[in-house]
Amino acid sequence: MRITSTSCICPVLVCLCFVQRCYGAAHHGSIKVTRNQTRHIEGETEVHHRPKRGWVWNQFFVLEEHMGPDPQYVGKLHSNSDKGDGSVKYILTGEGAGTIFIIDDTTGDIHSTKSLDREQKTHYVLHAQAIDRRTNKPLEPESEFIIKVQDINDNAPKFTDGPYIVTVPEMSEMGTSVLQVTATDADDPTYGNSARVVYSILQGQPYFSVDPKTGVIRTALHNMDREAREHYSVVIQAKDMAGQVGGLSGSTTVNITLTDVNDNPPRFPQKHYQLYVPESAQVGSAVGKIKANDADTGSNADMKYTIINGDGAGVFSISTDKETREGILSLKKPLNYEKKKSYTLNIEGANTHLDFRFSHLGPFKDVTMLKIIVGDVDEPPLFTMPSYLMEVYENAKIGTAVGTVTAQDPDTANSLVRYFIDHNTEEDRYFTIDANTGTIKTARIFDREETPWYNITVAASEIDNPGLVSHVPVGIRILDVNDNPPELAREYDVVVCENAKPGQVIQTITATDKDNSANGARFHFSLDEGLFLNPNFTLRDNEDNTASILTRRRRYRRTTQDVYYLPILISDGGVPPLSSSSTLTVRVCACERDGRVRTCHAEAFLSSAGLSTGALIAILLCVVILLVFSLAIVVLFITLRRSKKEPLIISEEDVRENVVTYDDEGGGEEDTEAFDITALRNPSAAEELKYRRDVRPEVKPAPRHHPSSSLDSINVQEFIKQRLAEADLDPSVPPYDSLQTYAYEGHRSETGSISSLDSVTTQSDQDYNYLGDWGPEFKKLAELYGEIESERTT
Repeated sequence: MRITSTSCICPVLVCLCFVQRCYGAAHHGSIKVTRNQTRHIEGETEVHHRPKRGWVWNQFFVLEEHMGPDPQYVGKLHSNSDKGDGSVKYILTGEGAGTIFIIDDTTGDIHSTKSLDREQKTHYVLHAQAIDRRTNKPLEPESEFIIKVQDINDNAPKFTDGPYIVTVPEMSEMGTSVLQVTATDADDPTYGNSARVVYSILQGQPYFSVDPKTGVIRTALHNMDREAREHYSVVIQAKDMAGQVGGLSGSTTVNITLTDVNDNPPRFPQKHYQLYVPESAQVGSAVGKIKANDADTGSNADMKYTIINGDGAGVFSISTDKETREGILSLKKPLNYEKKKSYTLNIEGANTHLDFRFSHLGPFKDVTMLKIIVGDVDEPPLFTMPSYLMEVYENAKIGTAVGTVTAQDPDTANSLVRYFIDHNTEEDRYFTIDANTGTIKTARIFDREETPWYNITVAASEIDNPGLVSHVPVGIRILDVNDNPPELAREYDVVVCENAKPGQVIQTITATDKDNSANGARFHFSLDEGLFLNPNFTLRDNEDNTASILTRRRRYRRTTQDVYYLPILISDGGVPPLSSSSTLTVRVCACERDGRVRTCHAEAFLSSAGLSTGALIAILLCVVILLVFSLAIVVLFITLRRSKKEPLIISEEDVRENVVTYDDEGGGEEDTEAFDITALRNPSAAEELKYRRDVRPEVKPAPRHHPSSSLDSINVQEFIKQRLAEADLDPSVPPYDSLQTYAYEGHRSETGSISSLDSVTTQSDQDYNYLGDWGPEFKKLAELYGEIESERTT
């Protein structure tokens, strides 16, 4: 099959279609060798025959934006199998087949039925096939080909980011880059000059220029001054077809603003200024303003004002208002027309941010002279002192002079002055003032202990002009007089323990005096004993405004006396000295060994063991029950004894076993009161035979004699063995068994006896302090042994 493209129908584009067709055949066509392809080499014709295929493929091209009434012819499909008899049927499938592109199935002619836009779709992919119309069998395999939309210059360049707003510093060098603009063209940049853009400036010359290829805008003049012109509007044009006639164009606006630099020094509009300031102006107030002009803006116009010289540099000060950039003149010291009527100041205004590139345009500062005229004002009286301090003794009589205030008219007229007290508070009514002399006197009798200080305000006005009034504060201190005796600093709760020792400090007391330290700083303490010496307590003056209460004896008993009253005499060191008497109440209390108070009530002995009321009641009930039970046993025993008929002594004919027990417990070997151990230790003391109560012996044994020896030399163990042998050989032993028990406790203990029967009369080094750690049940016992130990030590 061979594909042939034809020329455009539109006569205007014949030349363009011809160029396109040749250009496409030379560069864009992809040619498959057909059965009857002929190639000329050096004048010869060579023919190759392929009987099965006969396709000639090229890329088809169709112009965009076709506006003709008839469909645009695209090309032709032809197969070598087509003999022209209509037996071959051409079929077209793919993108746009049947809608955009149609084919004559007999001739193979392809037409475009719609106007195409390359900017929307650049090409279409289609498939062609030739089949036998009679058998519907393909004569050639289906092949793919492309129809490209040929571009025409139908899109003008566009500035997508415009309009532009940009700044550039003033006084920039010529050629300084301002901005680069870019225009885009939707046409095909690979075909022709439809998308080749050239830039030019339509408005903004001679201040700015633009690079025709890159679109870079630059300054075209030297030293463009913002103060002369600040805003510029530059119009840039972009034209395609490389700027040739017939090309399409687009434009945009670039708004350029010159930014400020510090290229203008400040300047005062005048070299001499004059300012009027009344002498009544308050210190610290603003009295005037001055300003130096600067054509720059922002920080480049920031200013600082200073007073560089002049006779008023110490009286006036100047500061800068950052908002208005003005110099604010303030008063540092009060003005006095009568002393000085004018001042001269030299004021400098200078930029604070300098640009050294423009230092040749300086200096960036300026100086002007300011003359200040002081205005005369009728002023109120002026006191000789800003405040007064006076003193007066308390208890002073009414009308006592306290002090004098003085004021004068500062004006040249020197008018007379009248004084009075502002009665704004109650304190102002405690004093009076002489209207002519200014002498202040008391109007009441003062008590320093009630109010030690008074503050009043004295006013002075001119007699000729009472509306001009000045005020001064007056402080009056009330001086102290020794009119208050000392007294105890507080109520003291003094406690003395029952087991207190002589010379023991039980309380330290202090005193206070309503008078100040000059009349009561040193206190003297003593006992107000009268004619008798206190046998129970004494007082010691510590000479530091304190005194100590000490015990004079030991062992105070609550049962005897539970409260003591101790009169104390206190005197101060004022002139004249004053004294007062106070009574201390001393309570007697039971205390722990470490001095802690346990109880101060006489009825609290039973509770000292730490038992509650319920526990005490239970103990009393137990005691009552035990007494009743014991009484019942005694009654039973007496009843049984009276009812018994037999004697306690067994007769001689009564032969039976008898065990006599002795269950007396003594206090040990050292217990000589409960049991006499001498009889056991000394054999001679037991020589006399003790007859049995139940047997009457017939033969009296011979007495045994032993050598005399001291008691300590007797071996008790040997004595018991000897007695045991005698019992075994005794002929008077009854015929029944008789048990005699001898218990041997061993030798005397080296640590001594543990018996306490004779501990009352012996001297002991035993320390009973541990009894205080046994709990509340043993507190009374610990207290008793503690007192015994104290008596022994004493």
